[in-house]
Amino acid sequence: MDKKNNITLIGMPGAGKSTIGIILAKYMAFGFIDTDVLIQINQQKSLQQIMDESDYLNLRKIEESEILKLNVDRHVIATGGSAVYSPKAMHHLQNISGVVFLKVGYGMLKERIHNFDTRGIARSEAQSFQDLYDERQALYEKYSEMVIDCTGRNQEEIAEIISGRYPVSD
Repeated sequence: MDKKNNITLIGMPGAGKSTIGIILAKYMAFGFIDTDVLIQINQQKSLQQIMDESDYLNLRKIEESEILKLNVDRHVIATGGSAVYSPKAMHHLQNISGVVFLKVGYGMLKERIHNFDTRGIARSEAQSFQDLYDERQALYEKYSEMVIDCTGRNQEEIAEIISGRYPVSD
């Protein structure tokens, strides 16, 4: 990876971006930003409320706007799973950070996500979790500089792998 002073984690809801991001930030003595939390703070609403009051496309637009405002150094950034739908947002993240895809199999995600309909996942009403998974995999691959297969690994191991492969410039 290039010597960039931020790391961005991308992947499906339930992949562990927020939890691994916090662990990774501690390992590297970095700050931590969760873009879903940023959206909720700035909109004063949950992701699900935003979608209930408008739609998933509006949530994606808000997500893009929040990501484009990021101007940080020495941070781990955990994105919402739908960040990859915005080429502008992803190019911005690629410019300021190394982008790591936390790849988790569909079966494991299905076990982890029990609140698919109320979690605030930006998707059309007709889209199943399988449809969403299938659609997003190519986008995650496209924008990532590093893919971590999370199968059989715990969160600490994944954070160690990322920190070990990621050179931080002074």
